[in-house]
Amino acid sequence: MEFRRYFRLAAVALAFAGFTGATHADSTAKAPVRPLGVIELFTSQGCNSCPPADELFAKFAAQDDMVALAYHVTYWDYLGWQDELGSKDNTDRQYAYMRAFGARSVYTPQAVINGRTHVNGAKSEDVNGALANLAETGQGMNVDLKVTDNGDTFTIEVGAATGPASPAHVVIVHYQPPQVVDLQKGENKGRSVTYWNAVTDLHTAGMWHGQTQRFELPKSEVEKKGGCAVLLQAVGKDGVPGPILGAAVVRKPSKTAL
Repeated sequence: MEFRRYFRLAAVALAFAGFTGATHADSTAKAPVRPLGVIELFTSQGCNSCPPADELFAKFAAQDDMVALAYHVTYWDYLGWQDELGSKDNTDRQYAYMRAFGARSVYTPQAVINGRTHVNGAKSEDVNGALANLAETGQGMNVDLKVTDNGDTFTIEVGAATGPASPAHVVIVHYQPPQVVDLQKGENKGRSVTYWNAVTDLHTAGMWHGQTQRFELPKSEVEKKGGCAVLLQAVGKDGVPGPILGAAVVRKPSKTAL
């Protein structure tokens, strides 16, 4: 399935305009501090190899200097337990990464780091090693993203590239608060697992062409969907996801389920 399927039009109005002047900020504005990286975990409640990865992922999700997103997939549902957080869109995104990496199959738990490489999501040394290596080779977060709370809206300001830049998608990702799930069937029967930042929706708000730009999101729509993050992600000519150039958390949800 083409990558454009998960870059659906936003369900809410997103006002988009070029941004060249001084910023309108208030006391709640977040400085454009670049995160250490973006971890996208592909996991499943029906996979017996995933609980250790889910536990490790929770530690990254709790860090303020990391953008961590969990995509629950559906292809293990046949083992006896249907993932309550799974979706076809999440599965499609993983298959798109498979094509981007030139792989022949998908697997869980898979951690995609900065949209550039992937490792076993249950191995702390592999995840941290990939983050460190990408940072050392200049493949970390290279573009600033600044989030401002304006009362009724959130403003996302995307910085300019420091060198030649190709167009990238500004991707809005919504995710759920952490929640505990009691697994009653399947390979993980009897386990109680806490799942963090389970993705429920993602869509493209617009395109970035290397210059400073601003995007505005209605606060009421953001808050009713839980957590929200923004990714600045390149897309290949054949529509597959590419490197993530910048990222920020727009809103962290409250830990209502814990």
